[in-house]
Amino acid sequence: MLASWYDEQGPAAGVLRVGELPDPEPGPGEVRVRVAVSGVNPGDTKKRRGWLGSSMPYPRVIPHSDAAGVVDAVGDGVDARRVGQRVWVYGAQSYRPFGTAAQYTVVPDTLAVLLPDHLGDELGASLGIPGVTAHRTVFADGPVDGRLVLVHGVLGGVGSLAAQLARWGGATVLGTVRHGKDLDRVDPGVVAHAVALDQEDPAAAIRAYAPDGVHRVVEVALSDNADLDAAVVALDGVIAAYGTRADRTELPFWPLLFTNVTLRLLGSDDFPAEAKRQAARDLTAAAAVGALTVDVGDRYPLKDIAEAHDRVDAGGRGRVLITVPD
Repeated sequence: MLASWYDEQGPAAGVLRVGELPDPEPGPGEVRVRVAVSGVNPGDTKKRRGWLGSSMPYPRVIPHSDAAGVVDAVGDGVDARRVGQRVWVYGAQSYRPFGTAAQYTVVPDTLAVLLPDHLGDELGASLGIPGVTAHRTVFADGPVDGRLVLVHGVLGGVGSLAAQLARWGGATVLGTVRHGKDLDRVDPGVVAHAVALDQEDPAAAIRAYAPDGVHRVVEVALSDNADLDAAVVALDGVIAAYGTRADRTELPFWPLLFTNVTLRLLGSDDFPAEAKRQAARDLTAAAAVGALTVDVGDRYPLKDIAEAHDRVDAGGRGRVLITVPD
């Protein structure tokens, strides 16, 4: 099969290779997926770079955890009727050496989720890491029907899906963007009230809409927003943080304590298995009824995977995808 891999960590152009590798075979409880589209996440490029001092977990890594494709073979114990199913894949390279940047990937049966025929491969390849993370930020502490949910970074990959999932779950969604010029990009059909963090008093703007505070905060940068979150979270509220910009993040302890806040920290590779399965079910259900859309940015052929990784590392708008040739 045609695949991309790296045998050492480093810059994308220096370590990523593209060439032929043996076709993988599914073992017991596994399926093989013929990959059509592979999604690139910041976590994929961080693993390749050796972020936070991480080392090579395996002698060779085929990167990427997310994809969309078709099941073309199954291992022992898996229903043979799965062959031919369109699926979206998550977690392919989570504690496993070979991900989705290849013509074939092999994953446990539960990680290949049925993709309804009316949904495209690009959406399917965009649901994995950002979608499961978004689901956990919104629903880890129970239903949100009738609640106020504040989503920071509402235009980002996780933030946009979190906002849509919260709205699908019956919440009223508030969202923030970094700059006022981005407010017109926020979908008013999803976000009832949007606030720019560069305005004079964003906490007052949020409190004007939610005078008793917000019940849930989906946090992309805890180091930047801790004081703001303390100012707007409701009594017994939850701050669900999946990102920060400071390794040792300071918190306004007493304001959070007096509000009886729950601080939930979320690392996508290590969510409980049942939480991932529930996220997969809900993401598929929400997408099937048109409640989820994804802003797709740049698309690259597999041969240009190094450029795709550099694009993710540079930041920017939209999901980065790789198309895999037949």
